Amino acid sequence: MKILHTIQEVVQWRTTTIDRRGKTIGFVPTMGCLHNGHATLIKQSVNNNDFTAVSIFVNPSQFAPDEDLDQYPRTPDKDIELLESLNVDVLFAPSAKEMYPQGIPLDIDQQRGPFVSVLGVSEMLEGKTRPNFFRGVTTVVTKLFNIVMADNAYFGQKDIQQYIVLNVMVKELFVNTKLTMVPIVRNDSGLALSSRNKYLSAEYVTMASNIYRGLSLAQTTITDIIATGSSVNRDALLQQIKTVWEPYTATGDFKIDYISIADFYTLNELDTVGPNDKIVISCAVNVLDKISKNTVRLIDNIVM
Repeated sequence: MKILHTIQEVVQWRTTTIDRRGKTIGFVPTMGCLHNGHATLIKQSVNNNDFTAVSIFVNPSQFAPDEDLDQYPRTPDKDIELLESLNVDVLFAPSAKEMYPQGIPLDIDQQRGPFVSVLGVSEMLEGKTRPNFFRGVTTVVTKLFNIVMADNAYFGQKDIQQYIVLNVMVKELFVNTKLTMVPIVRNDSGLALSSRNKYLSAEYVTMASNIYRGLSLAQTTITDIIATGSSVNRDALLQQIKTVWEPYTATGDFKIDYISIADFYTLNELDTVGPNDKIVISCAVNVLDKISKNTVRLIDNIVM
């Protein structure tokens, strides 16, 4: 596996080292601290393409000044070991200066240079809590797509809004990279794998699996009622989810940021769910771990 740190090195690899005639490049952009969820994306790329590139870059522009950029977990040696075991061809690990030549202060008012915004689907859900998050995501992914020029790129369903935002960006900016959404990878108790799970004690990892249990109950209710030809009321679904979480919200272990039952394509909230709707049930929950003393914001979703 080649480990490249500059854009010029990637361009040289792409234009001179490999023969592109009839060959495809798959690409998996990451922020490192790789786990089995990332491995699933990478395996799909390796299986479906002639070459696979992975990037590791903790992107400053998607962090607010009060967020955990400096504390974001970094495990470079383990990441390289995993990538080599998965037969990745290239790891692109640039510096912030390489990706943002004018610098990238966390204060958005001090930022200079080009940025990409996708209006509409960026402002809701995660965008309400983290208003500049998707501006940072779409900007860095645009840069990475322009550098790697991959045929296919792979993203995890766990970050469902990210996928939807990027899909709009790719289609409406006419980017020649096809996006593939790969299903969520979960641990044995149902918790979606995330780099941030490392902040949780073992007891709270088990507790956090109830986030998925709540969403799953709503999914079952929707499936059962729609099978009869009827529609499902949004408020009833929200109450079901909250009832599952109530033992943990009551003790202060869970603090709900949002629960969403929305149209998959627009992310507009739905008052009722009918047989012809494609929807995403999603949430963000802050887990206040009284053992590790960490507060960990976890997201999860189910697509129907």
